[in-house]
Amino acid sequence: MEKKITPYKDSSEGKKKQVEQMFDTISENYDGLNRVISLGSDITWRKKVIAMVAKTQPKTILDIATGTGDLAIQFAEKTNAEKIIGLDISEGMLSVARKKVLNKEISTKIEFVQADSEALPFADNSFDAITVSFGIRNFENLEKGLSEILRVLKKGGIFVILETSVPSKFPFKQGYYFYSKNILPLVGKIFSKDKVAYKYLSESASVFPHGENLNNILRKIGFNEVKNKPQTFGVATIYKATK
Repeated sequence: MEKKITPYKDSSEGKKKQVEQMFDTISENYDGLNRVISLGSDITWRKKVIAMVAKTQPKTILDIATGTGDLAIQFAEKTNAEKIIGLDISEGMLSVARKKVLNKEISTKIEFVQADSEALPFADNSFDAITVSFGIRNFENLEKGLSEILRVLKKGGIFVILETSVPSKFPFKQGYYFYSKNILPLVGKIFSKDKVAYKYLSESASVFPHGENLNNILRKIGFNEVKNKPQTFGVATIYKATK
């Protein structure tokens, strides 16, 4: 059973509401913090996701937990997709994303939507490609969220997840634990308005199912051709599946 990790231990709100509140609070400096925390590696990981998706030549792309919209914007710039939707539960994050595309040519084919990833406001079989980058561990009910993704993905469509994971080999495993327990919360505390946010992000990563465990959950939901590839000694993993 997955241990429930929430941002605010004393809050009576559910995980979903707490996550929304947390990202609203940290939205303005989220991009810069991400670069610092991942030592810039997140840029390389996202490029791999874009290449995977672009290879399938999708016309419609849904980027779930789009945050400040970086991945959705790159899809608009680097693929021939006609429609890209970036979806997130946090209006604070989306307001930053909308500013990034304001008055740009790509704004005609990209839309940012506030919605719950576990109750997607789209018809069955709507998208050729769906991605979730560093957001799947924030789902309150993982299986419900994945079932919704499967529902709105077209038959033959591609689903790609980019998520943090825990290295399994020495010394990377030990280094990861030291970094996530000591350095990560400290960086968050110094640069963020929300002192607990980055503590939550490292805690939630440590208990989230990764590797073959997540592969098995994807298969259970009904995804096909499930594969995963660890990145940078295993601190992140890219998962690919189809419908």
